[in-house]
Amino acid sequence: MESILKVENLSVYYYVKGKKLKAVDNVTFGLRKGETLGIAGESGSGKSTIASAIMRILPDNAEIDPAGKIIYYGANEPLDISKMKEGDLYKFRWNEISMVFQGALNSLNPTIRIRDHFLDTARAHGIKDEKIILDKAKKLLELTRLEPRRVLRAYPHELSGGMKQRVLIALALLLDPKILILDEPTTALDVITQKHILDIIKNIKKELGLSIILITHDLGLIADLADRVLILYAGKKVEEGPIEDIYYSPAHPYTLGLIHSLPTLDVRSFRDLVTIPGTMPTLGNVPSGCPFHPRCPIAQKGLCDVEEPKLTEVNNGHLVACHFYLKAKQEGVKIYE
Repeated sequence: MESILKVENLSVYYYVKGKKLKAVDNVTFGLRKGETLGIAGESGSGKSTIASAIMRILPDNAEIDPAGKIIYYGANEPLDISKMKEGDLYKFRWNEISMVFQGALNSLNPTIRIRDHFLDTARAHGIKDEKIILDKAKKLLELTRLEPRRVLRAYPHELSGGMKQRVLIALALLLDPKILILDEPTTALDVITQKHILDIIKNIKKELGLSIILITHDLGLIADLADRVLILYAGKKVEEGPIEDIYYSPAHPYTLGLIHSLPTLDVRSFRDLVTIPGTMPTLGNVPSGCPFHPRCPIAQKGLCDVEEPKLTEVNNGHLVACHFYLKAKQEGVKIYE
C-alpha cells in the first residue's frame, strides 16, 4: 500500500526554565493511504507532541530537531512539513492534513452559531461563496449523522457533547484533507456516545477514503478502529505492528501491561487486571538504558538500566525495542504475576 506520510527520526524538544527537554526521541513511522494508525501510550508519552509536530502547531518553547523529517506524499511532489515556511503551512493545514484536538468540546466559539464556524473556517482559506460553503457544511453534518438545518442555526451551548464532537469532525473535513488526525476523540463522552462517534469515524473513512492518525491512551478504541499500532513510552517508540500482532502477540512488557489493564465483559475470559507499577518518567528524568526498566517485571540489572534496546523485527512489520522480547512473548501476562 502506498505511503501518504513518513515521519523519520523525529525528535522534539521543549525549553523549560533554561533546560532543553526531549519530549519525542528519534521516532520513525509511516502512514499508508486509506489506513488508520493508532498511537498509544500513557499521558506524557509524546503522543500529542507528535501530532502537533506533524501539524507544525507546537508552542513557542518547542523545537523540532532539524535532523528529522516529516514527509507528506499527498501533493504533486513530496513535501517536508518540518522545513515548510509559515506562509506555505497556512495553505497546507486543513487543505491536506487536518486535526480534531484533544479537549475539543471547548474548541467552539460560544458567541457564534455553528454556521459561522464553517463560514469563518472556509473564508480564512480563501473560499468566499457562502452558498458553496454551507452546502458543503450540510453534507458533512449529514455524514456525521446530524440534522444540518437545526445544527447550523444552533449555538455551541445548545448541543450535547457528542454533537459538538461531530461538528468538529465535520469542520475538520471542510477543505477535503487527505489525512485526519484525531487526538483523544472520545474523551469526556459517555460510553454510548463514544460508540456512536466510532461508528461515524469508520463511515467517514470508508466514504471519503481518508488516512487517519488516532491518538489515544484507550487501547480498546484503537482495537476498534486501527489497522496498525505504534506504542510510545517516554517519547520513544517501543513497539509497532499490525493490530492483530500487537493485541494477540505483544512483545514489549509495557504493551503487555497496557493490554491486560483493560477490563473484559467476556465471562469466559475473566481475569485479574494488571497494574503497571510506578509512573511515566517526567521530561528531563528519563532513565538510562531502557526507559521502561524501573517499572519492568523482567528487567535485568546491568543490561536494561545501561544499554538502550534497539528496535528488532519480531515478525513482518512487527517491531519491538526490548532485550527480553522473546521472554515477554512466550510468557505473556505471567511476567506481571
